[in-house]
Amino acid sequence: MVLTVGVDVHKDTHTAVVADEVGRQRGQRTCRATDAGHRALVRWVRREYPEARVWAVEDCRHVSTRLERALLAAGQRVVRVPPKLMSGARSSARTRGKSDPIDALAIARAALREPELPVAEHDESSRELKLLVDRREDLVNERTRMQNRLRWHLHELDPELDIPARALDRLVLLDRLTAELEEHHRGMLARLAGELLADIRERTQRIQALEREIAGRVHQVAPQLLELPGCGALTAAKIVGETARPGRFRSEACFAMHAGAAPIPASSGKTHRHRLARGGNRQLNAALHRIAVTQIRLDGLGRAYYQRRRGTGNTTMEALRALKRRLARTVFTLLQPHHPASPDAHAAAA
Repeated sequence: MVLTVGVDVHKDTHTAVVADEVGRQRGQRTCRATDAGHRALVRWVRREYPEARVWAVEDCRHVSTRLERALLAAGQRVVRVPPKLMSGARSSARTRGKSDPIDALAIARAALREPELPVAEHDESSRELKLLVDRREDLVNERTRMQNRLRWHLHELDPELDIPARALDRLVLLDRLTAELEEHHRGMLARLAGELLADIRERTQRIQALEREIAGRVHQVAPQLLELPGCGALTAAKIVGETARPGRFRSEACFAMHAGAAPIPASSGKTHRHRLARGGNRQLNAALHRIAVTQIRLDGLGRAYYQRRRGTGNTTMEALRALKRRLARTVFTLLQPHHPASPDAHAAAA
């Protein structure tokens, strides 16, 4: 008999329920969300339920990441259960109400019902790249908020001051604005604007340092992605970080489905229509979208494929969806270990 362990995760505690092949509860346990608690949970399952083969963890990465890492380090197989799958399992249960054990059992039953759930898996290089990319994006969001506030301050100080779009990312302009404020403006508003300029400059330098580090790591981890037209270092890093280990996908079609780039049937009968997928990993989908949009602007095979699809009657969105699906296949091939880097092999329409 094969058992599944469903885990309902929270910031302070994790509740695990062991379920058999038909979804009947065999046992439950709650542990602290600490390293010691994770080790105690693994020991309990190994001692009481050695038949357990799969850990199904609610996909809440901000509170489940540490548990997943502890389980993977202990040699356990971990799958991620999207929260939306739990509602159906909970509504069909005989137990009424909502509690941590009920949710954990619903997670286990959802994993039993959906055998193709994504596997939690990260190697050290992909996880570090993801952390660096996430940190850079946090700093960019902070800087954008400061730049928007600074523009209003500068407009109030001098309505004729015209700052081009995205110019506040350039250190030379920040230096010029700082000097102008010190020379021509006084008062609290000028002081606050000067402090914002200093904060923006500091974050810009940190963002640039992170971008250099990310580019260096990408050249070591996945240089073949950089040969793909339209794929820069930041996009390649996003793909590596969100994909984790490409071997966890059974085929390139599974990878495309995970990325939200696979077509979804939108008709029945003799007419075969498809629509754009709205699910999947949206970060990975956005990376493929950036590559696709860039290739459409470039004079290459990606643009030729897009125009050929438009010529067959596809709408703009349909042709773009088809190009992203083609790119998902190309990216998956490039991510395979020991793939030969060849510019001809990297074309989206190859």
